[in-house]
Amino acid sequence: MKTARAERSVLATPGSNPKMIAKALASDADVVMIDLEDAVAPDVKAAARATVAEALREGDWRGRPRTFRINALDTPWFVHDLTEVIAESQERVDLVVVPKVGSREDVLTMATILSSLERAMERGTRVGLEIQIESAAGLANCEAIAAASPRVEALVFGPGDYAASVGTPLAAIGMPDRWDDAYPGHRWDYPLQRILAAARAAGVRAIDGPFADFRDLDGFRTSCRTARALGYDGKWCIHPAQVPVANEVFTPDESEIAWAAEVLAANAEAEHEGRGSFALHGQMVDAATLRVARATLARASRTRE
Repeated sequence: MKTARAERSVLATPGSNPKMIAKALASDADVVMIDLEDAVAPDVKAAARATVAEALREGDWRGRPRTFRINALDTPWFVHDLTEVIAESQERVDLVVVPKVGSREDVLTMATILSSLERAMERGTRVGLEIQIESAAGLANCEAIAAASPRVEALVFGPGDYAASVGTPLAAIGMPDRWDDAYPGHRWDYPLQRILAAARAAGVRAIDGPFADFRDLDGFRTSCRTARALGYDGKWCIHPAQVPVANEVFTPDESEIAWAAEVLAANAEAEHEGRGSFALHGQMVDAATLRVARATLARASRTRE
């Protein structure tokens, strides 16, 4: 996986509010994402760029990737978000989150502009991209989007804008409502599954979107568990209170780690004895089981780094 690191929790914070940025940076979120898009009103977006750049330049990121979200490519703010923040932050940008990506060409546009900026600044490291899939076009093209550039590090599902794009009734972003009772299954199963498969095929992370009611931690936990059950790496948080829940759910627990270690130890013993296959506690262990066990320990290792 490209740039392997834990991304259990991504805490979004408004780019126009220095106090909230400081509070987010003080949290235990794996990634803090300073937002210039939905969390910032149109009339203050331009002024917020300086606030974002200052936080990227001078904030205490504690070893985390310095991350901000630009406005979408079809807006009047996009280019200035990218060029001004990167320049004013003195190149202290590691990740750019790109909303509403609809095609491979959107990613290539981002990559071309970033390459030009990096050459102009003689920057030695490459800025990574986290791509939000939140439209019908984005989902239809998510495989090509994920593989469009080596800069892509993660695909992120955006349930609110996706619902608007495809016409799904929705009362609150990421939360169940009365329409869930009308559908015999999980309403986001198809986009979640497809985004996950596209991310894994490209060797990048898969991150689930936000849960609107930050006071409902039980509901947030359920949403996290659903994403974890599918195989997602983490989830967006809109409030620091959600961070500990996401970190807990997306960290393998002691029973998972013990199971993985036992499987690999039993496999080493079987190999030493010349046995190609073996059973553990009455269950056959095959190559797929070993891959799951190794992936579990790798995920656990990333959370301790």
